[in-house]
Amino acid sequence: MSDTSGSQTNITDGQQVQLLERVTGSVLTTLPCCVFLFINVTMLFTLRSKPVFCETSRYVLLYNLLFADTVQMALGHLLYLISASRLILTYPVCGFLILLACFTITISPLTLLVMSLERYVAVCYPLRHTTIITIRNTGVAIFVIWALGSLNILTRVLLLLEFPFKDLESLQMKDFCNDVAMVLGPRSNDYDRAFICVLFVSAGVAISFSYFSVIIAARSASTDKASARKARNTLLLHLVQLCLILSTTMFTSLFMALSGILTRILFVRFYIFFYVCISLFPRCLCSLIYGFRDQTIRPVLMHHLCCGFLKPAVSNSKRDRATPGIVLH
Repeated sequence: MSDTSGSQTNITDGQQVQLLERVTGSVLTTLPCCVFLFINVTMLFTLRSKPVFCETSRYVLLYNLLFADTVQMALGHLLYLISASRLILTYPVCGFLILLACFTITISPLTLLVMSLERYVAVCYPLRHTTIITIRNTGVAIFVIWALGSLNILTRVLLLLEFPFKDLESLQMKDFCNDVAMVLGPRSNDYDRAFICVLFVSAGVAISFSYFSVIIAARSASTDKASARKARNTLLLHLVQLCLILSTTMFTSLFMALSGILTRILFVRFYIFFYVCISLFPRCLCSLIYGFRDQTIRPVLMHHLCCGFLKPAVSNSKRDRATPGIVLH
């Protein structure tokens, strides 16, 4: 009798410890996520607060990148909280969330690719920048980006439909909802790997090409050295962002492999740390980099972040509109 009571006590203690771990992990990740979401949403509002932001191509592209990153951050944390709460979803619900997350994560590298080409044109062809990089052409580029993302989702849906769901006893999943759990079948797995490889290699080649082209152009006597240097730094930041986005796509697979090696306590601690650093923080990095580096955005962003207590400095909008290829973020 005493042995039974002791075992029940141990089970209860173990459940309490696991509950405490889940609550602690959820709090430690939700707090920075809320802060990052606040910064991103404020940045999105800032980029729609003045005509100069809506009528300049690089700011329109930045808005598109930020929007995708913000949605991705919110979806990723929602999936994290669902897993931390030990909620088992059905395949249709999980598939919808994962496909939406895959859609937004496709937008970011493609937008970085277009932003890099815009910097390349601004430095290497400054006289033709205003005729090539127009709001209309930027809108077409964004449409193509979202169309490619939609095509990727459509292909994934068709591959998911090949899975024999009718043979399952129930549509209830046996594991937590994540991108690896929704890779059903070898064809789906092969397509996922091939698409990620083509996507990130293409973006990496475009950014690298733009970066080295700007370096070569900087040696020309007719090129503005300061503008070329800023463009070079911006393209280098694009490359870092691309690497961080790529790391988020491998996050789940990496920790599924580590789950069989590390102890539970170490696994939870490593997961929380890397989740914040690899999955959450890179999604806010764009706002921090461009918001504080760009002299046009910075005062307006600080005004909104301080809830209106800090008045923005008066900027010369005509100058901003007249030289879109020279003022670099």
